[in-house]
Amino acid sequence: MKKSYCPIDTFINVVKGKRKSTIILHLSQGNKRYNELVKLIPDISERMMTKQLKELEADNLINREVFAEVPPRVEYRLTDLGKEIHPFLKGMFRGGVIFEKMIDTEKN
Repeated sequence: MKKSYCPIDTFINVVKGKRKSTIILHLSQGNKRYNELVKLIPDISERMMTKQLKELEADNLINREVFAEVPPRVEYRLTDLGKEIHPFLKGMFRGGVIFEKMIDTEKN
């Protein structure tokens, strides 16, 4: 995580990326296993999903827990910081819905 000139830019730089915000929104509904996330976000490659999860973990937005089972089980969950930024992402989601409605209206 790197500080930018403006706090808004810092926030956007942390959550931008291929479906990072979507991953956070899904994890806000509860812990998820890797395969659950892949099913919830089908338009992302496994390589990119892994990369985004590692970056979110490095930025302290999610935790990765490995269970000592056979086969190994891994679960992801939001950290306190991830929970704290969730309302802002939810607001951005609502804003996106407003813009999508406007785009649909313009097409008709």
